[in-house]
Amino acid sequence: MRNILVRPSVIARGGQLSITVDGEACLRPGSTVSSRVFPTTLLRRVGGDTSIATVIVDRDARRGSYDVTVHCDGRRLTRPAAFAVIGGVRAGLGGSVGGAAPADVAIGGGLMTAGVVGGGVFWLRRRSERRN
Repeated sequence: MRNILVRPSVIARGGQLSITVDGEACLRPGSTVSSRVFPTTLLRRVGGDTSIATVIVDRDARRGSYDVTVHCDGRRLTRPAAFAVIGGVRAGLGGSVGGAAPADVAIGGGLMTAGVVGGGVFWLRRRSERRN
């Protein structure tokens, strides 16, 4: 075991991680990868001396950094702070459950006002050009 690569390095709760491990020891059957926020998962060979595992981060994982530990041929290698969990993804109702924040309403209102004013100015200028 020489290297543990976790992608992406920042993920939302319930997201999918790809963990790549280099080293001949991890090509043996029974080699696993584990963390506090996903179940122990078997590694599978992808070519050369590289193995990979795809895992789903627990939906109830707390924000923060997490280690990844690889167990291969009786040996263990841990990569500290291999990835960070940033929170969950709102899904199902398009994020509408919590409603719009006051800042969202202010920004939207400002954009609408700018559009109406800009359109009015354009229309008035075009109208005055036709009269000349």
